[in-house]
Amino acid sequence: MKRGKRYIEAAKNIDRTTLYDTAEAISVVKKNAVAKFDETIEAHIRTGCDGRHADQQIRGAVVLPHGTGKKVRVLVFAKNAKADEALAAGAEYVGAEELIPKIQNEGWLDFDVVVATPDMMGVVGRLGRVLGPKGLMPNPKAGTVTMDVTKAVKDIKAGKIEYRLDKTNIVHVPIGKASFTEEQLADNFQTLIDAIRKARPAAVKGQYLRSITLTSTMGPGVKLNTAKFV
Repeated sequence: MKRGKRYIEAAKNIDRTTLYDTAEAISVVKKNAVAKFDETIEAHIRTGCDGRHADQQIRGAVVLPHGTGKKVRVLVFAKNAKADEALAAGAEYVGAEELIPKIQNEGWLDFDVVVATPDMMGVVGRLGRVLGPKGLMPNPKAGTVTMDVTKAVKDIKAGKIEYRLDKTNIVHVPIGKASFTEEQLADNFQTLIDAIRKARPAAVKGQYLRSITLTSTMGPGVKLNTAKFV
């Protein structure tokens, strides 16, 4: 893979043989975020889970204390009073069956998170083939299938993020923007790690957090010392 000049220059600031502590890693990643836009800072956490087994899955959600720095567009599937609640809480889009053809046939996907009341899941289920591969399907574990749509929408707007294993047993999550202070990023990261540690499946044997890398959208990764998170 061919790397750009900025990436190559930024990579010179990182000692590949060193495992950094959190504060130092955040500082290095921020310094290397030199793109012309406000880069997202991400955590990539390689676990000792085997996601092929149902009892070793990790999936949940956590509200980052300083948010993600991204404006999140929320779509809520709800009817009547619950639809009114969702709009009052700040959801950009609210609807029911009438949204199915718009999403299925017209390819409308101008939203980042989907919330649904339990009674609407029969309707939302028809969109599984569209929403599922994009990670947009509402899920009770992530708090996106709920009767409390007000709390769901407000939490998402406040910086709630979902975490789950990918096919290679890695969790990829944004923890903020390069414009955040180092303290804000450290707070968000610690909140995320605490949640993932609590979510450790009982069936996982051996080391749970194998490696943690922090990176910015365009910058090189910085590896953390995982010993303190074990």
